[in-house]
Amino acid sequence: MRVLVLGGDGFCGWPTALHLSDHGHDVAILDNLSRRAIDLELEVDSLTPIRPLGERLRVWRQISGRDIGFVRLDLATEYDRLVETLRRLRPDAVVHFAEQRAAPYSMRSTVSKRYTVDNNVRATHNLLAALVVTGGETALVHLGTMGVYGYGWSGSAPVPEGYLTVKVPTPDGDLEREILHPANPGSVYHLTKTLDQLMFAFYAHNDGLRVTDLHQGIVWGTQTPQTARDERLINRFDYDGDYGTVLNRFLMQAAIGHPLTVHGTGGQTRAFIHIRDTVRCIELALANPPEPGEKPTVFNQITETHRVRDLAELVSAMTGVEVANLPNPRQEAVENDLVVRNDRFLTLGLCPTTLSEGLLEECTDIADRYKGRVDPSKIVCRSVWRQGMAIAEDLVTELADRRPVAVD
Repeated sequence: MRVLVLGGDGFCGWPTALHLSDHGHDVAILDNLSRRAIDLELEVDSLTPIRPLGERLRVWRQISGRDIGFVRLDLATEYDRLVETLRRLRPDAVVHFAEQRAAPYSMRSTVSKRYTVDNNVRATHNLLAALVVTGGETALVHLGTMGVYGYGWSGSAPVPEGYLTVKVPTPDGDLEREILHPANPGSVYHLTKTLDQLMFAFYAHNDGLRVTDLHQGIVWGTQTPQTARDERLINRFDYDGDYGTVLNRFLMQAAIGHPLTVHGTGGQTRAFIHIRDTVRCIELALANPPEPGEKPTVFNQITETHRVRDLAELVSAMTGVEVANLPNPRQEAVENDLVVRNDRFLTLGLCPTTLSEGLLEECTDIADRYKGRVDPSKIVCRSVWRQGMAIAEDLVTELADRRPVAVD
């Protein structure tokens, strides 16, 4: 297949582009490199040293013998160039990662809230409109989030894959309807993903676009078989309070002897998936698109659920690092249940990477190898959901075992 990966320089997009290329697909990346610009804004680097995209692509060509194209383009502002690119490349499928992906960053300030909406919603709508005018046959796979469902809305009932059957009372009796599962976004970021799924439903119904929406859990891990082939291909490992995902943050904190930062009671139950399974799920979704005229296909892209405090206790028991309960910067329930259906990917052949299989490797390899690159002042979460909420001071100001920071 000819596959265009939007946001292909990012945490999920880069390993996906390599995975698809390695499996014989003709891949091109479209990216405006905004994630690298946000690193500069936040004054924090990935724990792993990320090479310039041009160098990454050259190394991949040397190692694999396969080319990955690159188009630098802003989806939200360069609609005409997007249309021209789609007409020129004629992709069989588009994988859409090109959205600001961090809930804490989306709540950081009025500026970041507006940027998240401007970037995410305009980019998605521009893409849908461009797919219509260029023929409408290209299959679209979009990386959404489990957060569109909210956390705790369904109680202990399993969260279905996208749709819920409801009965609508009328004077003539009940009407049975299948609707998108009621949305309950918990941040501006999650709000944009909720708007995405409404746009997908409209364009699938009105224009016959073929859309698959992947409601993904929290991604942990860093490497895939492709990114591990050469250090210059290594994937991102974000550890800071805005972009670092919870389990990766625990692994990094354990590697440097920093207390494991649990917000509130740690009773938040979340869905998780390893980055290796993310790229495999994308491939499975590409191979199984809906037909024109069908409603968007929704997959719950998760492999397991855990309470945050249970993960912290697991890492603490393995490493001897203590747990620190800090004020929760989010507006959310203190505790929640989360039971998720993920039958579709399992039926298609996904063999999940479970926590027990991958955790030790991540802890002893990536986090420990690059711990000298950690800036302790960036670890504590300081983006709050409402002005005036409590935040913690730095728990560690200097690293006891700081190795020389690698020069990128």
